[in-house]
Amino acid sequence: MKPLHHLRAGVIGTGFIGPVHIEALKRLGVQVTAICGSTKNAKATAELWGIPEVYGDYDYRAMLRSPNVDVVHITSPNRVHVEQSIAALRAGKHAICEKPLSMASAEAAKVVVEVKKKSSPVFAVNYMCRFFPAVLQARAMVERGELGEIIHVQGHFFQDWLLHATDYNWRLLASEGGELRAVGDIGTHWIDAVSFILGARAQSVFAHIETFHKTRYRPKGEVQTFAKVDPKTMVPYKCDTEDFGSVLLKFAKAKHGYANAVHANATISQVAAGWKCSLALGIYGTKGSLRWDLQQPNEMILGRRDEPNKLLQRATPGFDVDIAGFTDYPGGHPEGFADAHKMHYRAVYEHIASGRKTPLLFATAEDGHHEVKLCEAILQSSRSKEWVKV
Repeated sequence: MKPLHHLRAGVIGTGFIGPVHIEALKRLGVQVTAICGSTKNAKATAELWGIPEVYGDYDYRAMLRSPNVDVVHITSPNRVHVEQSIAALRAGKHAICEKPLSMASAEAAKVVVEVKKKSSPVFAVNYMCRFFPAVLQARAMVERGELGEIIHVQGHFFQDWLLHATDYNWRLLASEGGELRAVGDIGTHWIDAVSFILGARAQSVFAHIETFHKTRYRPKGEVQTFAKVDPKTMVPYKCDTEDFGSVLLKFAKAKHGYANAVHANATISQVAAGWKCSLALGIYGTKGSLRWDLQQPNEMILGRRDEPNKLLQRATPGFDVDIAGFTDYPGGHPEGFADAHKMHYRAVYEHIASGRKTPLLFATAEDGHHEVKLCEAILQSSRSKEWVKV
């Protein structure tokens, strides 16, 4: 297999998630040779991380012409994901695009068409929650039938970073991130993780979403994600994206036969005080259950009816063999958000380096397209107050 450090990365975007990609790549030994963004931020990011090529004024097309970039990481706002993805593929570059793949399913379909061309490079969508060891472990246990026939799945994804009307980020604007914000931004991570574990996609949804802060306040200029701004300098605007929602889902029957057409319910919120990043899953089967929360990523509870429950800890018996290759540290040495990013990029880069011979565990363009169709169905369901097929 070609060593990963022979592959070189270029990153589009310098906001919160761009440096997360850069750090993960550096930890893998991948050379980050180029950065693209606003001139000021691109120069600052390049200086901080020792990146040799800088492309200011958001000139990603110039970066795509660089012979020193093999893989492009697209971490820009949602509205430009499709054009940048297609441009990268046509330039012969492998690509990893942040989710959502697009703001409309018709646009995401264009990426799927591009990826299906014979000469297409490898393309992935950054649903990195698949690569938490607990999610991989749950997937293996469901596939083997250790939980029996799956009855239902429940959980939530709660955050509080947009609790106040004065909290601001471009994701609040439908024109920048799409009409579905809380469910689209973090809820799709929950849905994709469940789909990955069950080995099946959601086929229909029933949803209710709401905007609590009908009027919000924003600074006169743009700010970085999670940055603090003086409320006195902010101006009011009508918020056109949701703060929270509840979603019921019906999944298709899994191929391995241990997950029937499963019912699931998820509650999503970005205004849940005290919850910083809680992606919680409960998977309930006829033989047992698994419970896990991203905020305690190294532990799962294996529930039984007729025997004691077990606390499974990463890198210890029962939570070790199935995650080999996707965890680097011994038990008791916590791995979390940054490590899941690293493992995701390792899986993609190994797939590239091996000539596509490694398992296809990461989310593809088709997965990304399905998630966008799912978001559209959720919006339709919330408006019509009825079940909608995806």
